[in-house]
Amino acid sequence: MKKIINDPANVVTESLRGLALAHPELLRVQYEPDVVVRADAPVAGKVAVVSGGGSGHEPLHGGFVGVGMLDAAVPGAVFTSPTPDAVQAAVSATTGDAGALLIVKNYTGDVLNFETAAELAAAEGLDVRSVVIDDDVAVADSTFTAGRRGVGGTVLLEKITGAAAERGDSLDAVEALARKVIGQVRSIGVALTAPTVPHVGEPSFDLADDEIEFGIGIHGEPGRERLKAEPADALVERMVNAVVEDLPFADGDRVLLFTNSMGGTPLVELYLAHGIAEKLLVDRGITVERRLVGPYITSLEMQGISISLLKVDEELTELWDAPVSTAALRWRI
Repeated sequence: MKKIINDPANVVTESLRGLALAHPELLRVQYEPDVVVRADAPVAGKVAVVSGGGSGHEPLHGGFVGVGMLDAAVPGAVFTSPTPDAVQAAVSATTGDAGALLIVKNYTGDVLNFETAAELAAAEGLDVRSVVIDDDVAVADSTFTAGRRGVGGTVLLEKITGAAAERGDSLDAVEALARKVIGQVRSIGVALTAPTVPHVGEPSFDLADDEIEFGIGIHGEPGRERLKAEPADALVERMVNAVVEDLPFADGDRVLLFTNSMGGTPLVELYLAHGIAEKLLVDRGITVERRLVGPYITSLEMQGISISLLKVDEELTELWDAPVSTAALRWRI
């Protein structure tokens, strides 16, 4: 294993120290338990939007803390759910009378620990709601989940709900909007190589040089099937078909297309894949209203990509376009 680290046990804490030093105008970091908090939190009269999960998916979630997106992010150890006390600390640091919305990816540990934290916050008199995102179309049930996994759609959900909270929407309204997004977003991923978790020291699964894992999870969970490697045109068409046919998306729909690198895929390949995906959607009569391309929800150094589609309307497009200032997303500020 070759990585730019010291002790594998300290990777997350040392990374958080660097994040705090790099972006002091956007965020601060609390330790023991580890929490990334918006620099000006708590914001009076504003619904707090809190998310989190295992580290190793950066910039998710800490890179999305700031104006117009998350009020706090709770990082667990690499590929490990954060503990309830850490989630509770994030809620306490950001939540006032307007309440808080917890955005939870559908993994068993995340769901249980965030639910426990919400119950603890309620006991303190705080109004805290939770939504669970399960946008992965690859498998119905998988390692670590009951039901579909939460993957790339999480980025879109955090941006849109964060914008709604920033403009002053009530907790009821932000929660309803989050459920709307969850109902209209679908994703799928593919892996060319496996990630190596620092404290494990070896790849999390084996792939032959001529194989790909279609429908991979962001922790390296198995996908739908293992395939022989194929040209980008065929692979991206396979991915687009899987996503479009699930909702299903149809002729006349307007969408946000998110083409994501799983960490090790360079932009030259990512833009190539995005171009193929967008053309395939246009050929189906689907209008791509907005786009996001880049490594925004990763799996350490895994080579691979994911594609997410969100059906949009005027409200969702307006919220996507709203100002945002975070370490990883920043526009109109």
